[in-house]
Amino acid sequence: MNYGISILFRAIPLAMAIFCFGYGAFIYGYGDDGSRVVAGPVVFSLGMICIALFCTAATIIRQIIHTYNKSAKYILPVIGYLAAIITIIGGICIFSNATSTSAFVAGHVITGVGFITTCVATAATSSTRFSLIPRNSKATSNEVPEGAFSLNQRRALVIVAIIVSLIAWIWAFVLLGNSHSHPAYFVAGHVMVGLACICTSLIALVATIARQIRNDYSEKERNKWPKLVLLMGSISFVWGLFVILADSGSANGTTGYIMLGLGLVCYSISSKVILLAKIW
Repeated sequence: MNYGISILFRAIPLAMAIFCFGYGAFIYGYGDDGSRVVAGPVVFSLGMICIALFCTAATIIRQIIHTYNKSAKYILPVIGYLAAIITIIGGICIFSNATSTSAFVAGHVITGVGFITTCVATAATSSTRFSLIPRNSKATSNEVPEGAFSLNQRRALVIVAIIVSLIAWIWAFVLLGNSHSHPAYFVAGHVMVGLACICTSLIALVATIARQIRNDYSEKERNKWPKLVLLMGSISFVWGLFVILADSGSANGTTGYIMLGLGLVCYSISSKVILLAKIW
C-alpha cells in the first residue's frame, strides 16, 4: 500500500464522521418536524462510530506502511473509547431528561450506538499488533510469537466485547418488557435489539483478530465466528420482517425497516470476519 492510498483509507471514516456530525446538527437545527429530535441526534451519534472506525483503520494501516509508533499504539484506542464514553453518557442524559417520546427513543438509541462504538474501539485495541497476523498465517507451528498479546490480554479484549453485548441485550429486553406501558419502549427496544446484534457480531471480529495475533486461531473458530455474525444478521433481519408484517401501518412497523438495516450491517461485518478466516 502506497502512502497516498493509506491517507485516503484513513480519510474516508473521518469524512463520514464529519458528514454525520454536520448532517445530524443540520437535521436537528433546521428540521421542522418532531422526528428531528430523534433523527438529528442519532445521525450525529453515528459519527462517533466513524471516529472509532478511523482509529481501527489507522491502527492497521500505519502498521502496513511501517509508520506505527508507540504513541499511536495508545492514542488511537483511547480516542475510540473516549468517543464511546461520550456517546453513552450523552444518550443516558438525553433519555433521563426526556420530556417527549422522541427524546426518550433518541436517548436509548444513542446509548446503543455508544455500545457499538465501544466494541469498535475494542477492535482497534485488538488490532494494535495486527502486523503479526500475516506472519502467523504462514507459520508451521502454533507457538505464540514474541510481542503477541498475553493470554489474559486476549481474554480481556473478548470479555469487554461480550460484556458490552450482554448489556445491550439486557437493555433491549428490559425496554421490550415495558412495551405495554408506551409505544416508545417498543420502538427503542426493537432498535436496541438490532444494535445488540451488531455488538455481538463485533465479538467475532475482536476474537478473530486477537486469537490470530496469538497464533491460537483454530479450525473450529474458522467456522464458528463467521456463523455467529451471520446468525446475528439473520436474527435482526428476520425479526425486522416480522415487525413490518405484524404492524406495517404504524410507526411501530417502520421500526422493522431499521432492524433490516442493522441486520445488513451485521452481514457487512461478516465479510471482515470471513476474510480473516480465509487468509489464515
